[in-house]
Amino acid sequence: MAFLADALSRIKPSATIAVTQMARELKAQGKDVISLSVGEPDFDTPQNIKDAAIAAIARGETKYTPVAGIPELRKAIADKFKRENGLDYKPEQVIVGTGGKQILFNAFMATINPGDEVIIPAPFWVSYPEMIALCGGTPVSVETTIENNFKMTAEQLDKAITPKTKWFMFNSPSNPSGAAYSREELKALTDVLMKHPHVWVLTDDMYEHLVFGDFVYYTPAQVEPALYDRTLTMNGVSKAYAMTGWRIGYAAGPLPLIKAMDMIQGQQTSGACSVAQWAAVEALNGPQDFITESKKAFEERRDLVVSMLNQASGLVCPKPEGAFYVYPSCAALIGKTAPSGKVIETDEDFVMELLATEGVATVHGSSFGLGPNFRVSYATSNAKLEEACSRIQRFCASLK
Repeated sequence: MAFLADALSRIKPSATIAVTQMARELKAQGKDVISLSVGEPDFDTPQNIKDAAIAAIARGETKYTPVAGIPELRKAIADKFKRENGLDYKPEQVIVGTGGKQILFNAFMATINPGDEVIIPAPFWVSYPEMIALCGGTPVSVETTIENNFKMTAEQLDKAITPKTKWFMFNSPSNPSGAAYSREELKALTDVLMKHPHVWVLTDDMYEHLVFGDFVYYTPAQVEPALYDRTLTMNGVSKAYAMTGWRIGYAAGPLPLIKAMDMIQGQQTSGACSVAQWAAVEALNGPQDFITESKKAFEERRDLVVSMLNQASGLVCPKPEGAFYVYPSCAALIGKTAPSGKVIETDEDFVMELLATEGVATVHGSSFGLGPNFRVSYATSNAKLEEACSRIQRFCASLK
């Protein structure tokens, strides 16, 4: 009898974490490495949020919290959904978890039976299919195209739905492509979902506030109110407020689903960190100036990176609407030979040779379900981005 669970054979390690670790190891060896692999803002958490955490510690807010979150935070989240998304949720319809990952995992664990299918547009965040598989479900990847800016069409969604479909996993703006769906594009998808009442929507809105130009953000239940009773709307404070390490994610949805997730979390981790929850209250209720400032910086970085990567030989880099990633295609470089003599046969080969040759860490697109592409995170300084993109241009020019 094997000691480890059979379920482990259905999943693989996170490629983003693996590349980030490799970059750290090279740095430790003294190599000059610029990491564009991690999905984490380089800004510090705003001072008012840190002050709220310090004040919470001083007040003694250091005990266990209710599993679903402190009342003050659940109310702040409900207020946020009403204020920013036009969605009416009562605080008891809200659950707080240790990051968005726990929210997603709990939702899948609470609803998926063996054989249930979850539709995921590709490219997708690396953890979606692994979570689904670990919970006994079947991830159904639907490949988008660079010509359609990596967005799923209504026709693709309709074709992918079967009697076994349990969830449609939706992420806008997208990690890894940065693609964001307009109201019209989203309405086309929700129209399809209205024809299939057995399909629920799990929407990952983590990058909601990081949209650029005149783009206006919408979430599915906002576009189609009739989907309210079968939508779980997930979000968090990690990206918009530069609070990745605080580990606070949240979601709102139908009460029976929230209660089921609460029960799972009660046997899993119980409540999220008390101090981090009080910091999140301040993030949601306090001044929002930080978002405006950081969004402007990210937009400038996006434009810089898109411009420089499109000047690299063999790369094609669309300009995304949001998040802090670009997802260039390296299809024209497949089959070429690197300075080391290695033939570039896959996007993973491209990424690994780029890291070894020029010290730039990115993540190969095949790990996100669609290649040959690679993900670049521009959540770092302009100076580092300029240097990294210059190295990428040099590496691409060196391929023969």
